Amino acid sequence: MDLCVTIKGVSFLLQTGMGILGNTVVLLAYGHIIYTEPKLLPVDMILCHLAFANLLLLLTRCVPQTMTVFGLRELLNDPGCKVVIYAYRIGRALSVCITCMLSVFQAVTIAPAGPRLSRLKPALPSLVLPTFAGLWLLNMAICIAAPFFSMAPRNGTVPAFTLNLGFCHVDFRDNLSYVINGVAVSGRDFAFVAVMVGSSGYILLLLHRHSRQVRGIRRSQGGGAETRAAKTVVTLVVLYVVFFGLDNVIWIYMLTVAKVSPVVADMRVFFSSCYASLSPYFIISSNKKVKAKILCASEQDRSSADTQESNDK
Repeated sequence: MDLCVTIKGVSFLLQTGMGILGNTVVLLAYGHIIYTEPKLLPVDMILCHLAFANLLLLLTRCVPQTMTVFGLRELLNDPGCKVVIYAYRIGRALSVCITCMLSVFQAVTIAPAGPRLSRLKPALPSLVLPTFAGLWLLNMAICIAAPFFSMAPRNGTVPAFTLNLGFCHVDFRDNLSYVINGVAVSGRDFAFVAVMVGSSGYILLLLHRHSRQVRGIRRSQGGGAETRAAKTVVTLVVLYVVFFGLDNVIWIYMLTVAKVSPVVADMRVFFSSCYASLSPYFIISSNKKVKAKILCASEQDRSSADTQESNDK
């Protein structure tokens, strides 16, 4: 195994391991919150669903990609490829859409009450589950073509207009199918990016106005909740725009060539998965409930270890 393959394999392995661990911890923390509290708040429901979507993305894309990089072949047959690629497309799409949903929800929540928002705000909690269902149906419909073009790798050269994922091939057979699929996926992504950036910018504007109004009061407190909320939104926007922006730039380039280099395809996979790997740690660091559950669990483990050590003595 040469140096480039080793670096690529280690990079995918670290990204996959960190992402699966982080999203699993977030889901377990929310599982414990659901067990101890009567119901989740809307924001917590959105964050929990985001962690699930990111975990689905990592399991269906990064895990087989990492195994392929380390030399494992013939991982999936044709039906397996169809299921895995379809699940990956849905997980990736939901990660984008739910991040946008979180940003819009926060923008509506902190917006000044007006004639329309005064009726919308009380209804927000009841809209969370229907929005989840709508996003699932939307993305299942947009990604429905993926299983028809997915297949296990064949021996020989890779045909034109085929995405070589290593463990599977996505053969679009002709330029028209290739471009239509790419435009549909990119159009959806850019639409949700635009909405999320707009709503996040609106949040920052509201926080800036509020901080100016209470600057004298908050100055001695170092910014308070407004500063923390602004940092949360800025971090979310930066993570989303940088990684999914790079992903879609590479995807647009891939639409312009008949045969895509494996290096380019690997770069797109890595960048498109960075958000799924890093976002759970952002959730853990910024969400007090999740952080409290993790700290509580670690303290319990430490107490159990101390008790066991005392008993051994």
